[in-house]
Amino acid sequence: MAEITIVEIAKRCGVGVSTVSRAINNHSDINPETKKRIMEVIKETGYIPNNSARNLKRTDAKCIAVLVKGITNPFFAPMIAVVEEEIEKMKYALVLRHVEAYEDEVDVALELEKEKRLRGIIFMGGNARQSADRLRQLNIPVVFATIGSDIADDLNKNAYSTVSVDDAKESRRLVEYLIGLGHKKIAIMTEGSETPSVVQLRLKGYLEALKINGIEVNDNLIRYVDKQIYTMHNGYETARALIESGEEFTALYCISDVLAVGALRALADAGIRVPEDVSVAGFDGQELAEYSIPRLTTIRQPLADISRETVRLLFDIIDKKSYHRHIIFPGDLIKGESTREI
Repeated sequence: MAEITIVEIAKRCGVGVSTVSRAINNHSDINPETKKRIMEVIKETGYIPNNSARNLKRTDAKCIAVLVKGITNPFFAPMIAVVEEEIEKMKYALVLRHVEAYEDEVDVALELEKEKRLRGIIFMGGNARQSADRLRQLNIPVVFATIGSDIADDLNKNAYSTVSVDDAKESRRLVEYLIGLGHKKIAIMTEGSETPSVVQLRLKGYLEALKINGIEVNDNLIRYVDKQIYTMHNGYETARALIESGEEFTALYCISDVLAVGALRALADAGIRVPEDVSVAGFDGQELAEYSIPRLTTIRQPLADISRETVRLLFDIIDKKSYHRHIIFPGDLIKGESTREI
């Protein structure tokens, strides 16, 4: 199938090329209805504007893009630092792009590939399932960092790489640790989106741990953060709602350390002692977990190892030294001061 061009878009919309260009570049001197029709056709056809230097050869570009969905989460900051350092060692430039919650990261990647003449792409965060058709349109090596191997249905796993922990397994391990301390009324703070993600895998691990240990699931103890945003404020508000519900719980498992720190403050404001009254655990092993009061029990992801392996694998594929691979690192259970035996 021939690549869709701006001329073809103009023909389909019955307008001039300059009008399509103005719509793409968000100029004000265009009828809103015309712009809407043009953008709908662009979406339907999968056309990607090419705004980069038109005569630039792909072989001249030495750029690696890092697309981060959830950049406000401090979890990604140390990863970005390591990736940037490793990419610079290879004499490549880093193109860092924040992907908004409403954006599709693969669509953003397709646009960047055209505009920046990329040699490879690293995805951090985002959905754990992607459109196979859209991924096939990426003509450069792709590595998903912190996301497991089942990225897309009907797409050969040799078409992309992943580097992560086993989120479901590590989550189950943490919840079983809480159960081993005598907890049976374990609440979880998670995400309500139905889009497959690492968060859903962590919820899956929580449910599996309860089932394996014969503990009935209480839907009132499954709490969802607002707008799927991981901030301490959301952790605070979600924990406060749980407390005000009057539902009894002896432990609270938050699928992110950031949420857990917010929950600690909500519990303290409510006069609930941690861990004397309620145990609290997080996930990720971020630096803030070590300095919170009390120190958090959490699953620490080996972020530096994941980051370096991601870059190494990407360049091995670029240099044709390796095929795509799916690498799983073990997490570390950090037993902090926020949990106790009951």
